[in-house]
Amino acid sequence: MTIRNLDRAFSPRSVALIGASQRPGSLGALVLSNIVSGGYGGAIFPINPKYRDLSGRACFARVADLPEVPDLCVIATPAQTVPALVEEIGQFGCRAVVVITAGVGSEGQLRQRMLEAAGRFGVRIIGPNTIGLLAPLVGLNASFTHIPARPGSLALLSQSGAIVSSIIDWAESEQIGFSQIISLGDMADVDVGDCLNMLATNPKTSAILMYLESIPNARKFMSAARAAVRLKPVIAIRPGRHEQAARAAQTHTGALAGADAVVDAAMRRAGIIRVNDLEDLFSAAEITARFKPLERGRVAIVTNGGGAGVLAVDHLIDRGCELAELSPQTLASLDAVLPPNWSHANPVDIIGDAPPERYLAAMRLVADDPGVDVVLAMNCPTALASPIAAAHALADVVQDGLINNKPVLATWLGQFAATEARRVLNTAGIASVDTPAKAADAVSILTRWRRLTSRLQRVPSAHEAIHVDRPAAGAALAIATTAGRSMLTEPEAKSVLAAYGIAVPRTLTVTSIDAVEAAAAELLVGSSRVAVKMLSASLTHKSDLGGVVLDIETADAARAAAQAIHDRLAAKGLASALDGFAVQQMIMRPMAQELLIGVTTDPVFGPVLMFGAGGVSVEVVRDTTMELLPVDDVLADDMISRTRISALLAGYRNRPAADRGAIVLALKAVSQLLIDFRQIVAIDINPLLADADGVIALDARIEIDPQRLAIAPPNPALSIRPYPGEWTTQLALGARSFDLRPIRPVDAELYPRFLERVTAEDLRLRFLVPTSELSPETLIRLTQLDYDRDIAFVALSQPEGDLAGVVRYAADPDGKHAEFGLLVRSDLQGIGLGTGLLRHLIDYARARGIIELTGGMLRENERMAAVCRELGFEMTSLPGDAARVQARLVLRAG
Repeated sequence: MTIRNLDRAFSPRSVALIGASQRPGSLGALVLSNIVSGGYGGAIFPINPKYRDLSGRACFARVADLPEVPDLCVIATPAQTVPALVEEIGQFGCRAVVVITAGVGSEGQLRQRMLEAAGRFGVRIIGPNTIGLLAPLVGLNASFTHIPARPGSLALLSQSGAIVSSIIDWAESEQIGFSQIISLGDMADVDVGDCLNMLATNPKTSAILMYLESIPNARKFMSAARAAVRLKPVIAIRPGRHEQAARAAQTHTGALAGADAVVDAAMRRAGIIRVNDLEDLFSAAEITARFKPLERGRVAIVTNGGGAGVLAVDHLIDRGCELAELSPQTLASLDAVLPPNWSHANPVDIIGDAPPERYLAAMRLVADDPGVDVVLAMNCPTALASPIAAAHALADVVQDGLINNKPVLATWLGQFAATEARRVLNTAGIASVDTPAKAADAVSILTRWRRLTSRLQRVPSAHEAIHVDRPAAGAALAIATTAGRSMLTEPEAKSVLAAYGIAVPRTLTVTSIDAVEAAAAELLVGSSRVAVKMLSASLTHKSDLGGVVLDIETADAARAAAQAIHDRLAAKGLASALDGFAVQQMIMRPMAQELLIGVTTDPVFGPVLMFGAGGVSVEVVRDTTMELLPVDDVLADDMISRTRISALLAGYRNRPAADRGAIVLALKAVSQLLIDFRQIVAIDINPLLADADGVIALDARIEIDPQRLAIAPPNPALSIRPYPGEWTTQLALGARSFDLRPIRPVDAELYPRFLERVTAEDLRLRFLVPTSELSPETLIRLTQLDYDRDIAFVALSQPEGDLAGVVRYAADPDGKHAEFGLLVRSDLQGIGLGTGLLRHLIDYARARGIIELTGGMLRENERMAAVCRELGFEMTSLPGDAARVQARLVLRAG
């Protein structure tokens, strides 16, 4: 259950307050006062058997006595009464409840009884342990905040009620308004993912702000967040960046889980702008509301104080922004309007006596420079020129925060003289920030916003399939599972990697010291040196136990090394744990870099991929980055770029560049391994050697959970649903055959040629309006899907591989209802391709639990209507639209 019945809570036409009171200082009195005094225009029903009327309204003894079913019920009664009240509310027909009451608990019988009662009637519960709900656009303040929130376009989701009241207080002083404020509380039912789903398509919400301490349903959250970010900025604070803060947050909510690095990776993957404090939250909201995201952040600074400009440069560079390099033409033009002693560079120091006219001339000239993306106007108070006059002059020329279509930021330093100037700037719609550091933060947000949204839209430049031997990997895992072991031996782990295309040294395993000599002799034929390593099902840290001997040049030396390993273990009383020896080729690649590829399982987000610098000093160097699984070419390449070692991989001095494509393939291979095998909980490939000749894994550890039964992929623990490759098939239509498979991001490259062979009339019938082409942004949206809620299948002609047709559906967040669309190349219509595609989509929809498929089409589109009728769709007219009809197919009972 996700957004079902939530619309009633977000914009209710009537509200009932259970536990309403007139006792001063009581929770029921505070909430009732806020509802009545907030200007709410809907019906208000106080409920409390102790009163006959409250606040001039009739008061009812119980829910069943109400004259009508309210859209929203608010509960402010003792915890032990909540389950029975939810039952009564459900029986009466109300479907949305806010439980303000604390003490229901995150566990235990009260919580369970409450949820069972809600489930019987489809009641949605916000809370418990919440400050309440505010819908300022309809004047509703069903909370115990100390002041109401003014109406506006920002939505706020917060697990902390104290944060809600603090933000409302701060926003009132800044005259910032809200479309919706939800205090999530314990999130027993409605969680942040549900609210994101509601707010994503709310046209009255321009941006979504979040304060999160926990994320209870990772897959729902990721799906909802990625959908919302495509439509509007989502900005979040998630406390617990440091261990001590994480512990404090955990004691506060009892629900915090997941390392901060993993949360950071999740928000980055979802496109969420993460900030560190409440002030940054609103700054980010203001900046994203005023300006579009910036591809680059090249800043030109115009200032009447050189020192302030230099300070701003430091802050910009610290945040990864750029100082614009002014063109010779711009410098010459500035020479003509500025005093001879101006700085002749960026920052443009126009000298402390600068009148307003000098400010404006310099601002216009730098804004004209094609190498400038943002203009920062700075002012230091002096006795030679008025800060207020400069602010008025700037306000007169800046339109919608822009000069020459470029964002303008203003930093008027000081307090006494600058206060009125900032008011002038803010009134004129100019983004005014107090300090150079905050100006740098604003530019950083615009560039980071672009990078984050671009990640959701980027298409891999090439797709290279990973050739895997899943049965071979599964056999190695089954050996450990059958033995009840949680750790694979090193040879077993390497055999799994080899099955997924990751090169490993040749290794021979033996059970006796005598056999080590023969194995070494065999390997030394093709290698100058070998290594001897202990094998043990129970001992995993081989080096720490003296269980590894390297650089062995003869078979005799290998035997002696095995004997020495045995003796060292015997001295520690561990000889019985020795199962044998692995004799391995020594790989001599002096130009290679040591890398790490790992997987850890986060309790919230499931398996997470790690990449970075490897070797014995990995914990000290700490040059790693994380990404949620699954990853593709683009995400894998991004992982490499985010590490410091990426500069070394690019080559330097006499070292050629490493084969970056081979590293990308290794990352994708590990990603696929986790998609295929849910029993794997951790992987450590360290070191993975990388040079111009490719990559090879010298050591590997794989940890499994032997209690997890092997199932068909994909791994359900992944927080992002992977590519549903199992739905690939072939479609034979007479002499023609087509490959049917789920769409991939790289399929955007197939669309131009496809559209060349679709007539303008067929495009009009498909998209319901005349169109001759699809924009690059539209193609990205059509091929970059969240497979958890959307799907598209492409038909590729054999053997050409050209796009022949595509069918898709977009499901609602509940995953119960979906709208479909179909387009077949004009020269291939009439052979049954459209019918085959739509039938495949129907089969997939049934398997995913979709209740019904619907699709709108023009009444004149008889060919499409015939395909739908053949497959059992019911055709109905759309009320009020004579030109369109709807096809509807019920797949199962709701």
